[in-house]
Amino acid sequence: MLLRILHLDWIYEIDKKHYNLFFATGLFFGSIMFGITGFMLIENYNFVDAFYMTVITVATVGFTEVNPLSEKGKIFTSIFIIFNLGFFAIFASILTRYILEGEINKIFSNYRLLKSVKKMENHVIVCGYGRNGHKACEELRNKRVPFVVIERDIQIFNEMYGERKDFPHIEGDATQDEVLKVAGIDRARALITTLPKDSDNVFVTLTARTLNPKIMIVSRVNQSSSENKLIRAGANRLVNPDFIGGTYMANLITKPHVAEFLDMIDGAGELQLDEFCYEDFKEEYREQTIRDLDVRNKTGVTIMGFKDNVKGFIINPNPNMVFGEGDVLILLGTVEQIKTFAKVYTHKN
Repeated sequence: MLLRILHLDWIYEIDKKHYNLFFATGLFFGSIMFGITGFMLIENYNFVDAFYMTVITVATVGFTEVNPLSEKGKIFTSIFIIFNLGFFAIFASILTRYILEGEINKIFSNYRLLKSVKKMENHVIVCGYGRNGHKACEELRNKRVPFVVIERDIQIFNEMYGERKDFPHIEGDATQDEVLKVAGIDRARALITTLPKDSDNVFVTLTARTLNPKIMIVSRVNQSSSENKLIRAGANRLVNPDFIGGTYMANLITKPHVAEFLDMIDGAGELQLDEFCYEDFKEEYREQTIRDLDVRNKTGVTIMGFKDNVKGFIINPNPNMVFGEGDVLILLGTVEQIKTFAKVYTHKN
């Protein structure tokens, strides 16, 4: 597990397991260079001959020397063989363990994932992969929105997905500037922070807002006393999972049919609510009235709301309202109807 990821051309502060591999590799190649240098200085070999002698000595294959060794050369070679028996054994054991445990594959897999993150733009960063973070990622995946996850504890990943983590993820501390930079905070369109402690969410929000003043930030909040702090830190929207859960349970008693209807449009059912901005529409459908768009007859969807650029949200809008720049349509329909609408009216397919 990586303890922290630095945004310096993919340089890492690595843990002990990875350190052992790099240390053994460095020790092995250092021994090779030591042998080459020794043979060149003591026996006056050129580089190729010195390299050849070093390799056959380390490998203990017993091939004939390039030239008969002097007494100093024999002593040097004997000492070199004794020390390299230990060096090679350490290197071979560590490398074998890495191969058998799949650690090398994990290193290259992490490298490929982080390289893909470096290419991402206009994506969403999810900080924390607990219950709320997991649900947010599932929704983003269903909507085909590119995202990257930052999680400090690798065990949380394994509990949710086992070893199958087929989305970009960074094992690190989201409160660290360097980790957010690796996640592409300067190129991201939004950040969701679902960390269990409000203080951590405040810190992440403040850091993200500093690194990217234009980013949309949605933060989890547990205590009402933390709401003002998160707003001041730069959060655009706050979500209290306990409050939402309690309200929903009460609605199941007081408004059961409303709750049932909301369940139908929560994104997991056949019915869906979706939004389309003026900029999404094709040129021929801009600056037209709702009546002229004739959305229901062409696609079957229903316009539930209209967000006017000046007046704000309007429920059940008048058919004579003109769909202009900065406006947003809120639509209700089946999955297929929404897809048909997107194909007919917008650039989204």
